[in-house]
Amino acid sequence: MEFAMYFLMGVVAPSFLNLIHLVLNIYIVVARGNILSLGFSGISFLTKSMGMIFFTWLGVSVLELDFRIYVPILTFFWFFSHIAEAFVIQHYMEENVPKWLKELQIK
Repeated sequence: MEFAMYFLMGVVAPSFLNLIHLVLNIYIVVARGNILSLGFSGISFLTKSMGMIFFTWLGVSVLELDFRIYVPILTFFWFFSHIAEAFVIQHYMEENVPKWLKELQIK
């Protein structure tokens, strides 16, 4: 049962948090453009930070998980899902650049 809590709170929770931000950011890139997407990325930095603080508090104080195990798992999966999200958003932002602007760029 304890392993399930570490998995749920350390792997699933930060991955789900970043998945929510990923879906919202893809929608913003496609529907509203790259500039608003950059603004949302700045705001999502704050909301993800608040989420990480909340998950840390919930896991360590409320669920009484061992912080020496829980916090490294939480930060590891948060960081790598965050990096994956950045590459996906960058891909959608590059596809959203107008053709005339792409032709101006030096390759």
